[in-house]
Amino acid sequence: MMYRFVSVFCVLFAATIVSADDRPNILWIFSEDLSPFMGCYDDPINAGHTPAIDELASNGVLFKRVFVPAPVCSACRSAIITGVMQTTTGTHQHRSGRFTNGQIVPENLRIELPDGIKTIPELMRSAGYFTFNSGKDDYNFHYDRRELYTVGNKPDYRAGMNGWQGNTAHRNMSVTEDTWNARPDKDQPWFGQIEIKGGKANAKHVREGELLAVDEVPLPPYFPDTPGHRASWTMHYNAARGADARVDEILAQLEADGELDRTIVFFFSDHGSNHSLRHKQFCYEGGVHVPLVIKGGHPILKAGTVRNDLVSGLDISATTLALGGVEIPEYLDGHDLFGTQFKPREYVISARDRCDYTIDRIRTVRTDKLRYIRNYFPDRPMLQAQYRDNKVEVLDLKRLHAAGQLTDYQDEHWFGVRPEEELYDLESDPHQINNLASEPAYHDELIRHREILEGWIKNTNDQGQYPESVEQLKATYDLWKNKPIFRDADVNPEYDQFRNDS
Repeated sequence: MMYRFVSVFCVLFAATIVSADDRPNILWIFSEDLSPFMGCYDDPINAGHTPAIDELASNGVLFKRVFVPAPVCSACRSAIITGVMQTTTGTHQHRSGRFTNGQIVPENLRIELPDGIKTIPELMRSAGYFTFNSGKDDYNFHYDRRELYTVGNKPDYRAGMNGWQGNTAHRNMSVTEDTWNARPDKDQPWFGQIEIKGGKANAKHVREGELLAVDEVPLPPYFPDTPGHRASWTMHYNAARGADARVDEILAQLEADGELDRTIVFFFSDHGSNHSLRHKQFCYEGGVHVPLVIKGGHPILKAGTVRNDLVSGLDISATTLALGGVEIPEYLDGHDLFGTQFKPREYVISARDRCDYTIDRIRTVRTDKLRYIRNYFPDRPMLQAQYRDNKVEVLDLKRLHAAGQLTDYQDEHWFGVRPEEELYDLESDPHQINNLASEPAYHDELIRHREILEGWIKNTNDQGQYPESVEQLKATYDLWKNKPIFRDADVNPEYDQFRNDS
């Protein structure tokens, strides 16, 4: 595989390196399920209540419009760790290529990365970096963790075994034996990932006196006003406050260990809020819009810089390699955000496919002011059978639907046939309520976005256009078949072929 530097900066930077000791450390603070509900993102609820992240932004570079490749963790993490869209590598189906009996994935279920594609930690490690991951992998491909990370909390882990999520994500950060302090040579540069629970931590880490009451946060109009929805929606604002406390702890530990000044810190998330429907697993703004702050002692990272470029989460991968002085493979889909050849994107594409046992296919194109969404299974409603069916938010919606107490929009949106195409003006309609796809005034924009998507599908050979293998579907069925939430639900017909075998 041929390689290239994506910027003159990378060439010059690498040329000045007399030894690996001169290179910066690079840390990914990789949050789960966290929308940018923070003061530095002009959020009125959390203004003044996310001081660590706000300070990180004021001392670094804040990116306002970052959109991840997928609105669910395993597909997104598979893309970011390779720098390649999950729909290109065949890792787009959530939690695919897995096995659940504690053994290595059998060959018929393995998803192998295409020839020549290496993960970011493998590339960093080959270039002389010490690598670690304190927390979650969740990659949808077959790999030996020991090849990615010099040290980690599960050194004998291979993809597909139980325990894909590390067990040290909430440990006391003064214990860093599996992070930077584990390297024998303290002058060796390191690349590491620390998982924080973010949206999944609920209110666990919120500082004393900072917890929001459920009546302090207004609901968006696509939710009914019920105690369950108010509590769920408020929880994510509290989760952002808790994430801030975790970021503060990590930065304090870096400083205490004498690592902060030579470390470039990336703070970002894998997708948006998991505390409310329509965000996680869906392709509206709330599902794919995430925070990104990059801060460090490098002259290219000018303090107080605010960037409004359209950015893909895949740009994190390329920028990491560039800042580390590592050659960037030609196959990467991302771009070095600080390269002299950098050009702002005209659009960012995100994709949703099967999530757990719920089979769907959604593609979206985000341009400067518009979001286009294509639903490939419009007859499957937003509330088709899914893993959240026992949650209060879903139960409330179903109860109010049966009682005829939802607004016309809410009833159609959650229970009706979905439109094949959706188009939203995000400046005038930030909640994405008014679908402009059939409006004559937006006809040209509809065609433009449709052509962008269709061209991308063809040019990248989007793997989502092909059915998932019978073997992978059977494995998904076997995982869920004995659970009441699946067994008692009207699940997708693709699973009918397996029922006589149960």
